[in-house]
Amino acid sequence: MDEPLSSEQLLTRSQQQLDGLFTSSPPGPIPNGEADGTAIIAPGTTYSADIAHFINVFAWQGKVFNAARGTLVNRITPLGFDAIIADVYVAASWLDSKPCIVLDYSKTSTLAHWIRDEIREVAPNLYLGIVYWSHKRLINFSLDFSRSS
Repeated sequence: MDEPLSSEQLLTRSQQQLDGLFTSSPPGPIPNGEADGTAIIAPGTTYSADIAHFINVFAWQGKVFNAARGTLVNRITPLGFDAIIADVYVAASWLDSKPCIVLDYSKTSTLAHWIRDEIREVAPNLYLGIVYWSHKRLINFSLDFSRSS
């Protein structure tokens, strides 16, 4: 039996493979609870895992979702503070116009009001995301809910 897909495996995928996985995956349910986040920068390169580790230690650790309220907060800084709130809802993806879960900061954050994230469930308890700045794609990320399930 194949090993379940993991955040670490996503770091080894090329951008084209990540895009294929995202476009072929369903939105999944709006998540609830705490997710460990992994930034996917320079996907498929030998640097991707090191960059992700650095970001986890010094900047962003993940997100905490409240599905009932349709909100989330990001866990940031080395101390893991909860900050930067987003609205969470299902809408069409900017990548392929199919349904995805949108993490919308436009009405909830002065710091990140130009940011929109989109996520889809690519494996049980694992979501793949895209970060947009206005309509420009920046990076991918993953959210692993396996510790909160």
